[in-house]
Amino acid sequence: MISTQRIIYCPNSLCTHPINPVDNSLCASCQTPLIHRYLWAIGSSVAKIQPGEKVAERYEVIAPQIWLDTQPGKLPDIPEEIPNEIIPYLRLYQQRLHLPQVYGLVCSHAEGVGDILLLENVPVDEAGNLYPALTKAWQQATAVRQVYWLWQILQLWTPLSELGVATSLLKPDNLRVQGWCVRLLQIVETLHATSLQVSGKPSLKHLGECWQPLVVTAKTQVSEGLQKIVQQMCSPQAELKTISAELNALLLATAAELPLTLKVTGATDKGPEELMHNEDNCYPSSNDASDDSLLPRVTIVCDGIGGHEGGEVASQLAVQSVKLQIRALLQEVVEQTEIITPDLLQQQLEASLRVVNNVICNCNNEQKRVGIQRMATTIVMAVQVPQCVQTAGGWHSENAHELYLVNVGDSRAYWITRDYCQLLTVDDDVTTREVRHARSLYRQALQRPDATALTQALGTKDGEFLSPLIQRFILDEDGILLLCSDGLGDNHLVEQSWRDYAAPVLTGKLSLEEAVSCWIKLANQKNGHDNISVVLTHCRVSPDYLVPVHQKKLQIETIEEKQVEVVPEEQPLQAEESELAESSQVLLELDISATTQTSVSTQHRHKPLVLLLGLLALLVGGTIGGLFAWWQLHPQTFQQMCRQLPLCSPRR
Repeated sequence: MISTQRIIYCPNSLCTHPINPVDNSLCASCQTPLIHRYLWAIGSSVAKIQPGEKVAERYEVIAPQIWLDTQPGKLPDIPEEIPNEIIPYLRLYQQRLHLPQVYGLVCSHAEGVGDILLLENVPVDEAGNLYPALTKAWQQATAVRQVYWLWQILQLWTPLSELGVATSLLKPDNLRVQGWCVRLLQIVETLHATSLQVSGKPSLKHLGECWQPLVVTAKTQVSEGLQKIVQQMCSPQAELKTISAELNALLLATAAELPLTLKVTGATDKGPEELMHNEDNCYPSSNDASDDSLLPRVTIVCDGIGGHEGGEVASQLAVQSVKLQIRALLQEVVEQTEIITPDLLQQQLEASLRVVNNVICNCNNEQKRVGIQRMATTIVMAVQVPQCVQTAGGWHSENAHELYLVNVGDSRAYWITRDYCQLLTVDDDVTTREVRHARSLYRQALQRPDATALTQALGTKDGEFLSPLIQRFILDEDGILLLCSDGLGDNHLVEQSWRDYAAPVLTGKLSLEEAVSCWIKLANQKNGHDNISVVLTHCRVSPDYLVPVHQKKLQIETIEEKQVEVVPEEQPLQAEESELAESSQVLLELDISATTQTSVSTQHRHKPLVLLLGLLALLVGGTIGGLFAWWQLHPQTFQQMCRQLPLCSPRR
């Protein structure tokens, strides 16, 4: 526990009485939220510093190597020249969900004593306690999570290997877990990994050897599969692509055993009264039909750039266009009989985004918009891909729990559970660019006057030069996916308020619609400088929530879209009554009639089966017939409910 006698300073530079007890959440003087930033200290002299000591007159030592910055509003010491050992942290900034980042240094003037490196974004909870090591949490983890942890580590293997720091993944105590997410305490260079007995360049064989003791104690339904994969990793002929494919198949088959219920709602708000127009656009919103085939699997938030006659047109055009692209993509997924790999799905999503980008870009070119006059938009989009797979239990599931997250710009996505809030996206701004190019530390780059300026958005340049961040997640726990524009995301407002508005939804004390409304109201009160869009998806995999429901079939259908037209600068824009520019008509004129007719005819073929089942129910008896009809029409939900009964539980 942190002593209440310790103090922490308010980050507000204008506060007249900035000193507060460390247990306070708000400044007693100005009500500014206090920042409790826990750091991981690395250096030869760190072990000699005892808990309770204060370093450099600002860092409280909470536990071995865990320091609390009591003056978080003050810039830490930053070296004039970036040391080589810091470069991998900067280059890997896009992996910030799994890796820490450099905060600053504590310079030592004593002879023979090196400087102390301080890391932020480390696997430490809000009370200053380390998250558990993966090896310690292994026995309590579900089968899905055990496979998922190994999958994440394999995804990190290539980028870390390219920078010579893959040894970081071979040190068991360095691998921590925050729920589903694998997080590293620090980056370990191969040359410094003398305690790991790794000779030469780390290989998959070394990684497989580290995992051998774990997979022996894996959950019964995945133990054999994991042991086979790890055995392949230990082979001299091990190929990462082959191993990743087999691990992905095991992950999807295991995840598909879980039930999945999605509920989504969203809204956009103009914001402060002085703002004349809303340049945000989101999906779904109050104007969208509840029977849209994309719901509840697709959510989108776009924040337009370029003013009333540019930004709001770009964001609306992006939402309309990407919906058409994703609808076609999901239909293709449904028709596949084999598993589509994450790489291929990511390529398809990226290609879809390039098409949307070029639609907006062509509108700019047709209207001869240049420089800051070019309209553009950010986008953050989540797509829950319902792949059909055969589960470990031998039955076919219609959903493998895959969630793909796409973002360009600074609109954000968060994953929130009862216990934590995780930022999933990385902003495309000048700060990120400077860090990734190893030109600046994060805190240093934030001091630039252009720190938050965007480095890319949809419509600013040809799609060939677009670099969206696309990530794949597996839904293996109850939680809320929050997508928002910077009207809510700025100033860490989500991180400060998630316990008030997200946690109550997960406990049934607040509806999803009420949470959206509360967050919009809070953003207007606390940020109050921009339009606001919020889209929430409540994801439930807990069997406690399992209720047989009739999932609507995903199909391509002709949907009447609201259309807009980019008009010359001097003409007022009436979005509700205008049309799309000619360059975007290609997306709206897709020939989908054949697919729609096929879907309708399939529905007609199902009617005789329903009648026969009804007759059978009358002849044999209501109970037996009802169960048989349920099994015939909805085998997935029938099997899910059946497996909860002792007589039907699959063998492990």
